[in-house]
Amino acid sequence: MVTKQVIRAATGWLELGMPDDALEELAALTGEDGRERRVLELKLSAKMAKEDWQHASTTALELCEQAADEPDFFMSAAYCLHEAGRTAEARDCLLHGPGVLVEFPVYHYNMACYLWTLGEQEAARSCLDKAVAMDEGFLEAARTDRDLVGMDI
Repeated sequence: MVTKQVIRAATGWLELGMPDDALEELAALTGEDGRERRVLELKLSAKMAKEDWQHASTTALELCEQAADEPDFFMSAAYCLHEAGRTAEARDCLLHGPGVLVEFPVYHYNMACYLWTLGEQEAARSCLDKAVAMDEGFLEAARTDRDLVGMDI
């Protein structure tokens, strides 16, 4: 019962754009309660809202361990790792995620960003081309993406 009340309160704080307050609520949950999937999802949302990429990546990776078939957790973990300056780990996270990831154009787009950042230009271009073929909207995004600066788009 306490866990549901804390989750409800934390969700409210997040909806109000107050991630620090959400994390404060969630800190009351310890042990197994603090590692429940819904609790971790809220912690991840709050940490990402705060742009606390290092801590967010830890939480996202814990979610990946709990639900290895959930592509969203791998996308979030990779994004957080990249934003924390751990781009090689971000690439590896996506490569070791569930196979269904390749069905999402954002997977290929993010992989292009990570590969370009790592200096793997040819592979990055191939990934961007695949993302754009799946969803042309990524072409416009690529033109202004700071991770793709220098790529001929």
